Amino acid sequence: MTASPAIVAERLKERVYATLTVMAVALGLAQAEHQSHARAAVAVLATALGLWLATIVADQQAHRVVYGSLARGAELRRLLFVSSPLLAAAVGPLVLIGLSALGAMELPTALYSAAWLSAGSLFVWGCAAGLRMGGGRIAAVVVGLMDLAVGAVVVLVKLAAGH
Repeated sequence: MTASPAIVAERLKERVYATLTVMAVALGLAQAEHQSHARAAVAVLATALGLWLATIVADQQAHRVVYGSLARGAELRRLLFVSSPLLAAAVGPLVLIGLSALGAMELPTALYSAAWLSAGSLFVWGCAAGLRMGGGRIAAVVVGLMDLAVGAVVVLVKLAAGH
């Protein structure tokens, strides 16, 4: 599927949202005592799957309200394509949890590493956005740092709320 800039923007929005949520889950799991690899993997996977399914349901409901029918055919494929980054956000944390299960690192280290990896991706996307806006490298780094700061605040709020 050749994606228009609007679809690419929607996919990035979904990925950023899922990244923030999975990052908060990884940090919460890292702080929990007596966590198992299986429970951590299920929590990360359930979070990503839950976000994805909630998005599908919400998009289908909105489509039905606006158009009087469920999305089908090309519109359903577009909806699934746009929402797929919600699932992709779980890949990095699941790989790190898997490596931990194989003995490469302790589980809390894997979960903190997953959170850092997610934070790094927020910074990179912010830098890419800054460069696309034409502000140069310094502006790109500033935008990246701003995205990172917003991400940190969102994660702190999610952790404080018990998510």
